[in-house]
Amino acid sequence: MPSFPSTRLRRTRQTPWLRNLVAENAVSVNDLIWTGFVVEGSGVREPIPSMPAVHRLSIDELVAEAQELKSLGINAMAIFPAVDNKLKNANGSEATNPDNLICRAVSAVKKAVPEIGIICDVALDPFTDHAHDGLLVDGKILNDATLEILCQQALVQVRAGCDIIAPSDMMDGRVGAIRKALDAAGFQDKLILSYAAKYASGFYGPFRDALNNKGSLKGDKKTYQMDAANSDEALREVAMDIEEGADIIMVKPGLPYLDIVHRVKATFNMPTFVYQVSGEYAMWKAAAQNGWIDSDRILLETMLSFKRAGADAILSYAAKDVAKLLRQVD
Repeated sequence: MPSFPSTRLRRTRQTPWLRNLVAENAVSVNDLIWTGFVVEGSGVREPIPSMPAVHRLSIDELVAEAQELKSLGINAMAIFPAVDNKLKNANGSEATNPDNLICRAVSAVKKAVPEIGIICDVALDPFTDHAHDGLLVDGKILNDATLEILCQQALVQVRAGCDIIAPSDMMDGRVGAIRKALDAAGFQDKLILSYAAKYASGFYGPFRDALNNKGSLKGDKKTYQMDAANSDEALREVAMDIEEGADIIMVKPGLPYLDIVHRVKATFNMPTFVYQVSGEYAMWKAAAQNGWIDSDRILLETMLSFKRAGADAILSYAAKDVAKLLRQVD
């Protein structure tokens, strides 16, 4: 190895232009996917207390948000429905209603901003009164019976205009089942973004608030979401989803699981996304509001850490903030 004094690593750190020239990773607006919530009504922007600056948006407000995203150069958005509790039941039947909230939202956004990509979650938790991602009978999640409903859910979403189907439920075999259903219905070109390594995490709390699911969850999700102690298992999950037809895979949460992002990307060399989840966002926002951190610097540093770990794209509630900061840097 080269040694001091003939080698001085500080030489390339002397000025901003030198540091930029030798930078190994960079974040661009093309790496960003905005994540947000849609609710019934008109002109609605409901604040979410546990996620400062994030709102539940009515469809008209969501359309306006999509237009702003496009003006900032953000090319994709992931939309989650905050479903009225009156429409929730044990089977999550509203998930397969072609006129449900998420389908109407997708159609409206596609009509107004057709060039923006739309990602839709496939899971039953926004629609079930027990807040689980699958069918629950006598305290047990029914894996195979859930698959049939997830396929129907995926189909109503792509018919509404969704570009990328994102199964987040963590049922075994769901990617293959959805791929077959999409292909059989003539949607061979629709992509599947699999939440391949989704961990049973404490970082999801504010998200459940946003979906009005706080206090609804019966038990926990540890029988289907991954154990935080495991990393080899993540590679098995990803390998199975790729074999079943996933086009893109995702690791969730983000910052606490950078080792998983790195292992997945290095092992499979597949398009790999990471989700900066609600708890990560809330921690950043709370620290920033209290003046404990340099908000802008920490946000960009976090985005860069995702890229350095191997992520090709980042789902984040702070996507607009990042896009605006990148414009200032440029």
